[in-house]
Amino acid sequence: MASCGPPTLGPTHLATKVELTISCENLLDMDIFSKSDPLCALYINSTGSQWYEFGRTEMILNCLNPKFSKKFVVDYYFEMVQRLRFCVYDIDNNTYDLGDDDFLGELECTLGQIVSSKRMTRPLVLKSGRPAGHGTITICAEEITDTRVANFEVSARRLEKMYLWWTDPFIELYKQTETGWLLAHRTEVIKNNLNPTWRPFRVSLRSLCGGDVERAIKVDCFDYHVNGSHKLIGSFQTTLAELQGATHTSPVEFECINSKKVKKKGYKNSGVICIKRCQIEREFTFLDYIMGGCQINFSIAIDFTGSNLDPSLPQSLHYINPEGYNEYLTAIWAVGHVIQDYDSNKKFPVFGFGAQVPPTWQVSHEFPINFNPSNPFCDGIEGVVAAYQACLPQLKLWGPTNFAPIIRHVACFARQALRQNTASQYYVLLILTDGAITDMDETRTAIVEASHLPMSIIIVGVGGADFEAMEFLDSDERLLRSPRGDTAARDIVQFVPFRMFNGNHMTLTQSVLAELPDQVTSFFNSYKLRPPNISNNPEPS
Repeated sequence: MASCGPPTLGPTHLATKVELTISCENLLDMDIFSKSDPLCALYINSTGSQWYEFGRTEMILNCLNPKFSKKFVVDYYFEMVQRLRFCVYDIDNNTYDLGDDDFLGELECTLGQIVSSKRMTRPLVLKSGRPAGHGTITICAEEITDTRVANFEVSARRLEKMYLWWTDPFIELYKQTETGWLLAHRTEVIKNNLNPTWRPFRVSLRSLCGGDVERAIKVDCFDYHVNGSHKLIGSFQTTLAELQGATHTSPVEFECINSKKVKKKGYKNSGVICIKRCQIEREFTFLDYIMGGCQINFSIAIDFTGSNLDPSLPQSLHYINPEGYNEYLTAIWAVGHVIQDYDSNKKFPVFGFGAQVPPTWQVSHEFPINFNPSNPFCDGIEGVVAAYQACLPQLKLWGPTNFAPIIRHVACFARQALRQNTASQYYVLLILTDGAITDMDETRTAIVEASHLPMSIIIVGVGGADFEAMEFLDSDERLLRSPRGDTAARDIVQFVPFRMFNGNHMTLTQSVLAELPDQVTSFFNSYKLRPPNISNNPEPS
């Protein structure tokens, strides 16, 4: 079977990485008792006919003029026409499928148009091509030539009470540009706290100051309101050069000034913002790690629960049609053919769960599909397919649907890799499933624990079941929490429903793997682990 990955580009295709920042104005208000809750999804078409979803911004509650904090980083090829489609939705539910949400309008253009103008504002249009009637979208483009990041730890004290006796503060950092201030980062909201400490965060220097440590940075502190009418507590301006000396024992402090109150008698400030840490480091890229010797270890887990139905029946999700396909096989081919290129030995451990397994016929939630516990590896994707086809007649599909055992199994190997204190191994678990999770609490706990390890989880939902639980685990809006209240260190789960792609293997592959490079780099960079084979390279100034 042919590879399902992106088209291979020849050596003349030299990519430049470009960062896109999105904002909108005057969006249509689709809600009766509040404002629209917008999100922007980016779709890319480089082949002429096939679109795939590249990524999504965060969703902003109750806002008709959103400035999205999440950026899109795309590869720009001068010699290729790269068509982009920016679709804006009013998010009304927690499902992954944007078709369930109100469509506010879209912009279709080429990446070349955006790059040549650097900042482009256009009206949103409907899918019919007619003007949406409300709303514009602005895309700002900046070439990435600087891979440095600034690591921040920020707190505040004595913030002004904005409503009776409480304030729900968050801060925004802005870069100064020729056309005004451009949002670089937004922190989380801390409820009811006049002396907040925000989670540590990192911002690329290109987003914050264009790599110029003397360029002005604006910091705004807001009081969060659920209806979107956030109130400004105060602001200040500084430079990265001024912040670099910050330490826990000697923080750099700024008075938070509200310009509307400075003329009031006795007004001093609306609180103090404390920069406890601002450290500039080089951030290695995904290619730095891959070319530096990092191996991507790919494991597969397949759902053999009874809800899939008897594999001998045509209506079964495990039924292999005369062409040799089913949804499970298609997903394995599509994802495996891309990711196997990053694994040097191309031997993949493949496990099943939820079936009665010979010879004891006990239900197992973690069994090798080749029935060899001492050597569960399959040779290449072809070996995975052969083992899957061979095991089907030997199983009794049963239940329940438990994810935690297989997640913890792979996490054991990721934990061993982390103890080596190198960036030489990263683990990816592909789970193929048809329905709801039975051990949700255990699964949440296992994922939160795995978020501290060099590991990512990709879940592909096959069939037409309700995948609300999977969408909950793919915590794009907020970090997943365990039943005990522990918060994940990062988002490591990517979920996609197979039915969204209508047999388009390339689109499935690109959507499934879209978040993986960032998950790899964010983990290793946060642990300050350099690519193994470039340890002698000098750090950039």
